[in-house]
Amino acid sequence: MSRSTIRRRREAGDLPNAVQDEARGWLIPVGDLLAAGFRLNAPAGPDSPDVPAVDSVAGGGGPHRQEHGHGQGDDGAVLRAELERVRHEHALAVAEAEHGRLLAEAEAAHLRAQLGARAEQLAAQAGHIADLQQTVRALMPAPERSDWGRPRGTAAGLNPDMPESGTPCWGAALAASRPGRSFGLLT
Repeated sequence: MSRSTIRRRREAGDLPNAVQDEARGWLIPVGDLLAAGFRLNAPAGPDSPDVPAVDSVAGGGGPHRQEHGHGQGDDGAVLRAELERVRHEHALAVAEAEHGRLLAEAEAAHLRAQLGARAEQLAAQAGHIADLQQTVRALMPAPERSDWGRPRGTAAGLNPDMPESGTPCWGAALAASRPGRSFGLLT
């Protein structure tokens, strides 16, 4: 693996436990490298320069032990690396779940605030509508006010005893309005 590949993966967040040492450069835990899918080989000793110790298959195929004559010690390293990878995956899953919970709580609080603001708007609009309805009722004429100038029993303000010629018959109207008294007819 090249330095640029490791740098890109580190910058992408695939190696979260990597730390920079002033003297030695970047220190990256083996577990992070395995979790990121890198293949690791043990450093070659002076006797066997081309023999790899651990080979991790990228893409989740799981680690396996290659035959190189070291036996149980390599199995322990592979198991520790696998344990570290699983711990890292678990920590990521827990962090992701916590982040999701916090996002859901924030969204719920935001929606509650919006609902409260909308309820206040509706209450203000209801008060405004009630004011407008009261204003319209005040501007409309009352039925008894519009009939004050007309004699009873007429719709257009004309006397029902009026002759068809259009001349008013005031005496008949007065006689009808005051029973028991007689008035002369004025025509």
